[in-house]
Amino acid sequence: MNRIIRILLLPLFLFSMLFAEMQMLTSAQLSKYNIYPALNDNKPKLPSPFINEHGEEFVIAFTQYGKFAIIPVSLSNERDFGPQLYIDTLDFPLLARYGLHDNKLLSSITHITGWDLDTINTLGRPGNLSQDGFLAEDEDIRSVLIRDNSIVSAMGLTHPQLAKPLFHLLNMMEWDIRLGRWNRAKHHWDHIKYFYYHGKEIYVNAEDTKGGQKSIFNDGIEGALFIQLRRKAEPQELAVLARNYHELPSEDYEELKEKLFCLNTGEMEPQYIMRYGFYEGHTYWRTDPIAIALIFGLKDLTEVETIFNYELYNIMTGHAVAQPDK
Repeated sequence: MNRIIRILLLPLFLFSMLFAEMQMLTSAQLSKYNIYPALNDNKPKLPSPFINEHGEEFVIAFTQYGKFAIIPVSLSNERDFGPQLYIDTLDFPLLARYGLHDNKLLSSITHITGWDLDTINTLGRPGNLSQDGFLAEDEDIRSVLIRDNSIVSAMGLTHPQLAKPLFHLLNMMEWDIRLGRWNRAKHHWDHIKYFYYHGKEIYVNAEDTKGGQKSIFNDGIEGALFIQLRRKAEPQELAVLARNYHELPSEDYEELKEKLFCLNTGEMEPQYIMRYGFYEGHTYWRTDPIAIALIFGLKDLTEVETIFNYELYNIMTGHAVAQPDK
C-alpha cells in the first residue's frame, strides 16, 4: 500500500485554513497588470500573496531589472521540485486530518515511513548523511517532532500553513529555471531580489550545489539547493527585542535577532514540514517554525512574545533533548 496520499483528501476546514490568510481577487482586478513572465514597471497595488477566483495563488516579487513580477505559485503535485500536497497519513493520520500532531501519539511512535527511529536518528545526526546533520547530537526525531508541534500549536497555526510559503518560493524559482533565468555560470538565482509576503519584504539568496542530499526518511526526497531567506527587523520589532532582552549578552542578543529573521532552507525542508511536521533539529539547516511565522508575516513579534512568555531566546536556541524510552 502506498504510504503517502494526497492532502486533497483532507477535510474542507483544513483547506480553508490554508487559504484563510490570502485575499481573493477577480480577473477584473488583475486585468490591468501583467502576469509573469511579463513584468510590470510599477509595483502592483495588490496584496501578496493572493488567490484569484479560479483558486490560483500568486506572489509579487521585485526583479534584478527594477521591475515587478506577479508570479503564479500554486501548490501542486506536478512541480519540478517534487509533489507539494503529500502527507504521511499512515504514520500520522491526525496530522493529515487536522494539520497538527497529537503529542501523546507522537510519544509512542516507533517507525516513520517504515524505518525505525534508531535508524532515522543515526542518519540524521551530524557527520552521517549530512555533515551539518538534520538533528543535533543530543536530539532525536521524536523529541524534535513533539517540541515543534507544541510550538506550532501554541501559535494557532498548522504545519501545512507553515510549509506553504516555502513552497511558494520554490515555485517562483521553478519559473526562472524553466525560463533560463538562473545564472548557471555562478550557480545562483539572480533574477528575483526580494518578494512580498503579508506586507514584508523578504530577501532571498539561492544557489545550486554540486552534490545531492539524501533524505533521512524512506521517502525518496533529495536536495541540491541552498536558500537563505532574510528580512529586516522593523523598528517596532527592534524596540520589542530591546525592551525584553536587554539583559542578554550582546552576542546572544544578535544571535536571537538572526534566528528570528533569517533561516536557511532548501527544497527538502518544506516537504518535511508538510509530510511530517519536521523542521529539522537545531542545526544550520533548521527551518524554525517561529522564524517562518515572523519572516512571512503569519504572526507579529508582539503576539509571539506573549504566546511564549518572553522566552524566545531559550526557545529558539534550546535543543529538543532526546528522552529515554520508558
